[in-house]
Amino acid sequence: MTIPIQSIEKAILSRIYGHGRGWVFTPAFFLDIGSRAAIDSTLKRLRVASTIRRLAAGLYDYPAYHAALGVLTPTADAIAKALAGRDAARIQPTGAYAANLLGLSDQVPMKVVFQTDGMTRNVHVGKQQIILKRTTPKNMATTGKVSGLVIQALRHLGQRYVNNTIIAQLRQRLSDDDKQQLIRDLVFAPAWVADVMRQIASSDKA
Repeated sequence: MTIPIQSIEKAILSRIYGHGRGWVFTPAFFLDIGSRAAIDSTLKRLRVASTIRRLAAGLYDYPAYHAALGVLTPTADAIAKALAGRDAARIQPTGAYAANLLGLSDQVPMKVVFQTDGMTRNVHVGKQQIILKRTTPKNMATTGKVSGLVIQALRHLGQRYVNNTIIAQLRQRLSDDDKQQLIRDLVFAPAWVADVMRQIASSDKA
């Protein structure tokens, strides 16, 4: 049975509104509602009506607004989650972005790289480049854990540049539960990173 285009548009709008402003999505998030052609047609109409915004080819958002700043750019995490797909392949922030999330850097890089167990993807949104890079199961083992961020941030900084100040910053930032997570996940870190993780989790001063 053919679903009327009006019903498809209503269902798509309901899903968009349900996620709220700031949601980033691709047409794949609506494949259970109608055909790809009908979805693409609906998204085009919603974009023309300024209900949604096209960020890049096949990538949209329901834009968030700020009273002073106006229309906001979606976060790198929101974009990466959308690129990972409706069924959510896992993603792990890496490099300078992982360091930023841990407070080791004040700047959000223009090139943000996530490891994933899904497809490799690359998209530009404004001045920012978001890359999903397929990696090994071992590298994805700490996905969603603070230990994953720590491992990636330390690898980015490099052994020569991880000093007592960095260790003290992470020790102060992480909770006792976080530190216990570091100890549980030592096996997934390179040897020198594991040594630093032990120091972070230690109650002794570095």
